[in-house]
Amino acid sequence: MARIVVALGGNALLKRGEALTASNQRRNARIAAEALAPLCAGNELVITHGNGPQVGLLALQELAYPGEDSPLDVLGAETEGMIGYMIEQELGNRLPFEQPLATLLTMVEVDPDDPAFADPTKFVGQVYDEAEAKAEAAAKGWTVKPDGDKWRRVVPSPLPKRIFQIRPVQWLLEKGTVVIAAGGGGIPTMYEKGTRRLVGVECVIDKDRATALLAREIGASVFVCATDADAVYVDWAKPGQKAIRWATPDAMDAYSFPAGTMGPKVEAAQEFARATGGRSVICALADVPAAVRGRKGTTIGSIPRDGNSEEEIAFH
Repeated sequence: MARIVVALGGNALLKRGEALTASNQRRNARIAAEALAPLCAGNELVITHGNGPQVGLLALQELAYPGEDSPLDVLGAETEGMIGYMIEQELGNRLPFEQPLATLLTMVEVDPDDPAFADPTKFVGQVYDEAEAKAEAAAKGWTVKPDGDKWRRVVPSPLPKRIFQIRPVQWLLEKGTVVIAAGGGGIPTMYEKGTRRLVGVECVIDKDRATALLAREIGASVFVCATDADAVYVDWAKPGQKAIRWATPDAMDAYSFPAGTMGPKVEAAQEFARATGGRSVICALADVPAAVRGRKGTTIGSIPRDGNSEEEIAFH
């Protein structure tokens, strides 16, 4: 039996360009459930997910109610419940009736001294023209930056330090439960300096890094990043692009990947493999069952038993 942690990319519940409707999200949750259901046979499974579009939708809905905006930790908690419910129900419809499932609202601690707080980079919320953005920033204490030809709010993206619900996740797994947790990177929290008072934070934690931390803490043997790419590519979108079949964590250091897309996934996969000796897999959602068996996607970990011991990377 393997303990597997799967991070569903944002496209798992909302494809690029799709309207932010409940029916679209429900349909995509059904597709995700079809891909993940085979993993439940004989394995322990934890699922995480993105929530960027959903947080953005809630923020837009708040425009109808002038006044104080809901903080990002509250919006994150709302989306963890909503998305977890959809995944849990659709997965339950494909599994035996006796299979237990549970969604956990998951708080994740960040360090108030994390350098990310000095340089917010994560775009959130609606788009503005420059004058509107700067007026909003002055009124609400935001930081805003250009995003293409528009302007948007930016918030910090600090590293996850601790996942508070690790013990409940462990307990549920020991009882055979499929667990949905740490959605959207978790609900961002920190302790006020010099106290034991926990408070919410206006930031966004990278979902793949938080999932890698969760996978390490619960002793997972496989960490999967399910995305909209079928593998990690070198020289992506160039004539000589090559898909990586497997690589050691150190071999991946020779390449750079886009910071806004594949970069954090590769770094999280490397961190997990180095810390645990387990396998990390990056693949398309539909390929998850085959990728866990090493047949598709990109595997990052120790050299396969059937590989050339002198090689640290192999291409498709």
